[in-house]
Amino acid sequence: MRMSRIAAALAALLFALAPSGLAPVVLAAERETVIVTTEAGEHTFNVEIADDPREQERGLMFRRSMADDEGMLFPYAADRRASFWMRNTYIPLDIIFIEADGTIESIAERTTPLSERSIRSKGPVRFVLEINGGLSDTLGISAGDKVGGPAIETRQ
Repeated sequence: MRMSRIAAALAALLFALAPSGLAPVVLAAERETVIVTTEAGEHTFNVEIADDPREQERGLMFRRSMADDEGMLFPYAADRRASFWMRNTYIPLDIIFIEADGTIESIAERTTPLSERSIRSKGPVRFVLEINGGLSDTLGISAGDKVGGPAIETRQ
C-alpha cells in the first residue's frame, strides 16, 4: 500500500512538471534504422519507435534538440488517416506520412513549434516519421520516395 502511494505521488510530481518542460525525457523503448531512398541516394536515420499509445501521445514533446540522423517512427497496426500537432514540441519537425508499402504519401515541412494546429496526412498511411524541420528539403526527400529498413519492414 505504501509503495503505491509513493508511486502515485511520483506520477503526480512528473505530471505537474511536464508543462514547465522540467519533466525528464522518457525515450521510446526501441531504436531501429529507417532508410529513405531518394533520387540523390539513401539517407539513414536512427529512430525511436513509438509503438504504444503512451509513446505515440508523447512523441517528441519537451525535447529541446535532436541530431540530424535521428527521428521518431510511429507505426500503426492498420492504414489510417494520421493527425498530429506540435503542442509542447519545441523543435520544428518535418512530418513524413508513409503508406504501407513504404512510399512517402506527403510531408508537412518545418512544422511550427508549440502550435496546436492539426497536421494531417492526405490519405490513409501506415507509418509516420518525424525528423528535424528542413531536413526533407536539404536531403531532397519528397512524396513518392521510398522508406525501408528494419523499422519499416518488420511492421509491414
